Amino acid sequence: MNHPRIVLAIAGISLPSAPRGATLAATAGRSARTPTASATSSPATSSAATATAPGGTAAAPASIATIHTVTAMVGGASETVLVNSTGLPLYFYKPDTATSSKVSGELAALWPPLDASAPIAHGAPGVLGVVHTSNGNQVTYNGHFLYTFADDTPGQVSGQGVQNFFVATPGLMSLRTVSAAPTTMPAPAARGY
Repeated sequence: MNHPRIVLAIAGISLPSAPRGATLAATAGRSARTPTASATSSPATSSAATATAPGGTAAAPASIATIHTVTAMVGGASETVLVNSTGLPLYFYKPDTATSSKVSGELAALWPPLDASAPIAHGAPGVLGVVHTSNGNQVTYNGHFLYTFADDTPGQVSGQGVQNFFVATPGLMSLRTVSAAPTTMPAPAARGY
């Protein structure tokens, strides 16, 4: 089936028309598909709108990436943070491991997991992954499962430090590196007798 294309002259980009059940939102020169039913669908890319990242992998523009970066206020300071395709800040949960999300039930209703079967990033140099959990195909960044916060709005970070969730940044240390770091114990102090 041939899909008509929507041309955004102001932003100078064109995207295929939004699939049934999705809306196209445009703000400040950016556009993003906003699924109305489920966040598990993977974003579509147009070869004309896709650049090539180092290493030969495709890098999507922020408008259609699963994850991109913005500058937001975090604890009174301006910081670059990871956001989803609709601009909601992304968080990681301290108790999670690289292979297991500890967020479910009521906690997952307040902190919805980021789901995508083929996530793509723009402006975030970390490693993206997908782990199938009871929450679906959960997206990871440097081994950390990612979540949004029900009280946030695009560009607003209000969940920092709440219930052991912390805002994700492009330089988020790899969870595998953190958990694999050797633990050293200080030498016992010499006792003088």
